[in-house]
Amino acid sequence: SGILFMNRYEIQVLDSWENPTYADGQAGSNYGQWPPLVNAMRKPGEWNMYDIVFEAPRFADGKLVKPGYATVFHNGVVLQNRAEILGDTPHARNGKYVAHGAEEPLQLQNHGAMVRYRNIWVRRLRGYDEP
Repeated sequence: SGILFMNRYEIQVLDSWENPTYADGQAGSNYGQWPPLVNAMRKPGEWNMYDIVFEAPRFADGKLVKPGYATVFHNGVVLQNRAEILGDTPHARNGKYVAHGAEEPLQLQNHGAMVRYRNIWVRRLRGYDEP
């Protein structure tokens, strides 16, 4: 299960409570790229909370000019600290960037597992002087 930003950059939300898995597939990982700094998963039956700051990559003339970044807090604990996104996040291959629009959908996925989401907030972050 994961949260996909722009349908291509995944932050993993897999249940990692006493559930060993590969490092960059644990809850809070930048899937397939960066493992979480710690495992902050609560036991089954308790709600988990994620705060994710996603900085989308930027492209000009079809070329990458600024990579994406993700900062992830899980249950109040930092798991990713402005980790550079190394392209899309496919299974079992290195990611690559493909030019895309400045904003695209957020996707929640579950791969057939029972996952519940609630209180999802999405907001654009702007500079301090921007309305």
